[in-house]
Parts: sequence; structure tokens; C-alpha cells
Amino acid sequence: MSTAVLEPTPIATVAAPSPQKSATPSGVRNIAVDAYRGLVMLLMMAEVLRLARVAEAFPTSIFWKILAYNQTHVEWAGCSLHDLIQPSFSFLVGVALPYSIASRLAKGATFGKLLAHTVWRAFLLTALGVFLRSMDHSQTYYTFEDTLSQIGMGYTFLFLLGFVKPRWQWTAFAAILAGYWLAWALYPAAGPGFDWPSVGVSQSWNAQHNYTGFAAHWNKNYNLGNTFDQWFLNLFPREHPFVYNEGGYLTLSFIPTLGTMILGLVAGRWLRAAAPGLPLKRLLIAGVAGVAAGLLLHYTHICPVVKRIWTPSWTLSSGGACFLLLAGFSWLIDAKGFRKWAFPLVVIGMNSIAAYMIAHLFEEFIVGSFRINLGPHFFRFLGTGLEPFMEGVAVLLVYWVMLFWMYRRRLFLKI
Repeated sequence: MSTAVLEPTPIATVAAPSPQKSATPSGVRNIAVDAYRGLVMLLMMAEVLRLARVAEAFPTSIFWKILAYNQTHVEWAGCSLHDLIQPSFSFLVGVALPYSIASRLAKGATFGKLLAHTVWRAFLLTALGVFLRSMDHSQTYYTFEDTLSQIGMGYTFLFLLGFVKPRWQWTAFAAILAGYWLAWALYPAAGPGFDWPSVGVSQSWNAQHNYTGFAAHWNKNYNLGNTFDQWFLNLFPREHPFVYNEGGYLTLSFIPTLGTMILGLVAGRWLRAAAPGLPLKRLLIAGVAGVAAGLLLHYTHICPVVKRIWTPSWTLSSGGACFLLLAGFSWLIDAKGFRKWAFPLVVIGMNSIAAYMIAHLFEEFIVGSFRINLGPHFFRFLGTGLEPFMEGVAVLLVYWVMLFWMYRRRLFLKI
């Protein structure tokens, strides 16, 4: 990621959080949204399970191959479960915003104060993303593809859209995707003799994953976004001049990411307007339409579905998946009343920023403590192949216990 948002705004004012309450009365949290956010954060934290290493140890096991595939990002086009983490983060920021605005206005906040707070929050999210990306470097590593940075750079625009009529929100969404697509389509694609290794793309990778024809405008590390980063990121002090990002990630992805957040804003508005009912039909139609539109653009080669550069077709298809996931959680928890099962997810989802920080800052400390106090091979009791998995389960349990301790004491980290 990234990973990661999170919950820069509360879903609603919470006097005494309880996973047993529904989301309809004013001042009570939307438990379905908290549970969805908790699942997203759990998937991010579950990287400690190292399923790819386990799959390598059991090369003939289809079970471990499927799990490993869905815990890694696809190489370029396509989607795994892991690829849905960041769009879900972004989508849920949008879902939270209508609740947050209504809550703060009810408490007497003025638009000016809300805007000032929003700008400050956007700055903090962006800076926190840079900080986390800098942890393994000798100096500040100025890069803005982290989930928090991407959300922070678009968050003020999202806030402003929260005060306009729905048709203008949809107009902004369409303008963002169409304009972004056109800018990339007009940027020249690499020619047949281009030196792909010069931008970190091997010839074999290029032959397997990059496109020819019109879709080549969205190839790895030779595109509008990478050219922008070669200028923009080199304005900052760096250990080495920026040429390309090894994963293909880009600063400009915050623009279509804003589109994902707008879809969440629409979903949040629908949820508030329908309360105490549920807009399940709308959520399902939006979900199916988004997935279908994204796939149509992909298979017609108008715009491939690529998460790493957040193509407009990815915004549509992943946004559709987010609508469907939100509909599923809302149906289970609010329509059917199955709430108790969601409690472990709610513990995580109500403290998503804390969960994000714990996963980034505490893994090495916890693993080191296990090896010092339990011995270097304690988790090998089911065999060498499962050792990383069992160690990861223990780390994940420690993460959850930390968040449960905070939950019980009503300690919720917010920006």
C-alpha cells in the first residue's frame, strides 16, 4: 500500500461505542461501515502472514496459491483481493464525509472552520504518508504514492464537493475521469525501439505485461504520470535522482483516486438519505454498473484496468466492487441484523489510523520480541513451510489485542 485510510473523519459522533447498535439514529455509528473498514485494515495487517512464502514451500497446493495470489498486487493489469485495499480506504473516506459534515454543523461549526480543519487534516495525511515511506531511507524520501498521501492530496477537493448538489458531484466525477483519460491518451506512447530497461522494465516483463497499440499509453514507467514525477519529485532533496518507481506507482494517481472518494461520497449520501432504511438496490446497481464499465473499457483497449497507475477504468471497476462490498456489509448487519460476528472487525475499523500505524511501526519489534523470548524457531512446530504463517498469526493477534485495549478505553486515534 496501501496502503491505507482510513478514517480521517468520524462516521458520526460517538458517546459510547458499541458494536450492537445500528446506524440509523443520529449520533450512532454506522456499524456496517466500521466492519467494512475493519476488514480492509485486517487485510492490510495480514501481510504479516507471508502467504507467498508459504505457497513457495508448498508448490503443488492450489489452496496456498490462491491465498498467496490474493495477498499480493497483480503485476500490472487485473485485480486481486489485495488490490482492493487501497480503493476501499479511499471509498470509505468519501462514505464518512456526509456524516462528519452533518455532525460538525450540528455542533455549530462554520464552513470556514470546517475548511481550515480540512486543509490541516489533508496536510497531515500527506505528510504522514511521506514519513512512513521514509522509514528505510537515510533522509526524507519525498514520494506521494502512499495511500495516506494520495487521500490527503485529494481530501480538500472532496470536502468542497460535499457541499454541492448531487449532479455537480457526478459532473466532477465524470470530468475527472474523462480529463485524466484524455491527458494520458494524448501523451505519446513509447516507440518500438524504446529502451525499457532504462526505466526499470525488463524486456521479458515488457513482453508479458505491457501493451501495444492504443493501450500502450498506459504502460509501465513510460507514461504521463512518470514524466510528471521525473520533474516533480526531483524538485525535492533526494538520495538519488528520481527516474522511475519500481512498482510503477505515481503521484498523479491522487486525481483518479479522488474519483474513488467521490463514489464513496455518493454512497454515504445515499445511506444518510435512506436511513433508517437501506439503499441496497442503488448500491447494487452502482456496483454492477461500475464493474461492467471498467471491464468494458479494459477489453476494448480504450483504457486497461491497472491499479498501480489508477487508470479511469480501475476507478470504475474497483469503485463498483466497493459499492458491492458496502451493500454486502449493510445487508448482513443492518438488514439481517447479524452484528455480533462483526465485533472483531469493528474493533479494528473504529481505530483505522491506529491500525495503520501499528502495522507499519510495530512488526519488527513484535517479531524480534518473539524470537528473543520464545526462541528463533518457536513457530516451526507445524513444519518449516508453515513457520512464517504461524508467526504472522501471532503478530496479527498482538495487533488486534492492542486495538482491543484501545477500544475498551475509548482511545480512538484521529487526525
